[in-house]
Amino acid sequence: MAQNDNLKRAKKEKNDEFYTQWADIEKEIMAYLDYNPNVFRDKTILLPCDDPEWSNFTKFFVQNFEAFGLKKLISTSYAAESKKIKTWQPTLFEMQNPHYDADKSRTNGKIFTLDHDTNQNGKIDIDDLQWQYLEGDGDFRSDEVKRLRDEADMIITNPPFSLFREFLAWIVEEQKQFVIIGSMNAITYKEVFKLIKNDELWLGNGFQSGNAYFGIPKDQVKEYAFGVYDSQTNLVKFRNCCWFTNIDHGRRHQPLQLMTMVDNIKHSKHKEIKEQGYPKYDNYDAIEVPYTDAIPGDYDGIMGVPISFLDKYCPEQFEILGLDDHREEWRGKGPDLNGKTLYRRIIIKKR
Repeated sequence: MAQNDNLKRAKKEKNDEFYTQWADIEKEIMAYLDYNPNVFRDKTILLPCDDPEWSNFTKFFVQNFEAFGLKKLISTSYAAESKKIKTWQPTLFEMQNPHYDADKSRTNGKIFTLDHDTNQNGKIDIDDLQWQYLEGDGDFRSDEVKRLRDEADMIITNPPFSLFREFLAWIVEEQKQFVIIGSMNAITYKEVFKLIKNDELWLGNGFQSGNAYFGIPKDQVKEYAFGVYDSQTNLVKFRNCCWFTNIDHGRRHQPLQLMTMVDNIKHSKHKEIKEQGYPKYDNYDAIEVPYTDAIPGDYDGIMGVPISFLDKYCPEQFEILGLDDHREEWRGKGPDLNGKTLYRRIIIKKR
């Protein structure tokens, strides 16, 4: 099965147990700190849909609580029944804790909080993380998790892929800062692209070489193809994932180094650019640019570029006019070229 199909299947089957790797979290979060060393200082961070018994988000922020200058860390996890993991059983961490309740362990989510040195050993670390059962199953749409959202300054997590659209709306509703993982295809959702166009959402620093590796429960290893699922590491590889955020980072402001239109036609590594140049669309006045690195730096007109352009988008260099068409209508498909409809295109113009 193709890597991009894995996300489609996850959404269809509501298979949402994908555990983000520590190195990927660290790479992303450090990009915001490099741009602004105080970005997390005195902030309350909520990590919903996260279970520190399995996931790395909470562990990462606990370890860096003092270094980042956090005010408070809150994590919530889904109930075992909500996760639909067939072979689930409580961890020793939970069973050996005085809070352990066999019934609630299956039906209730958990809340983990960290805000001070509870054991008074002179440092704030994993031993100071406190937890208890939630009243409900930990769904982010519940009133109790909404209250935690309202308390937080930032929302950071890998939300359920099947609920990405709803999860993002849940964040935007209260105008929170956020760093979340989703499918690159989410760019084409009408409500998501509107945020991108209005400069209210952009792509994060990104996964190493564009590859995202997620851990999965053992019982969810199904039809992953060789090279996609690694049985030695229990990791699934996706190329169609990215970070979405409204927190600034330096990579976002690095302009693309581009050749002129003449030089592209002469020297481009892409055969179709050399042979065809930059044809205009059939249905509106813009040129087709099938590759981000082939954008002509001296062209002042309107261009259609692939959605992967957003990974290199510098708002000081280009203006985003729309998706598929710079008009108000929403085609839901790409522009027409030589009588054929292309895949989705972002419509841009040089500033």
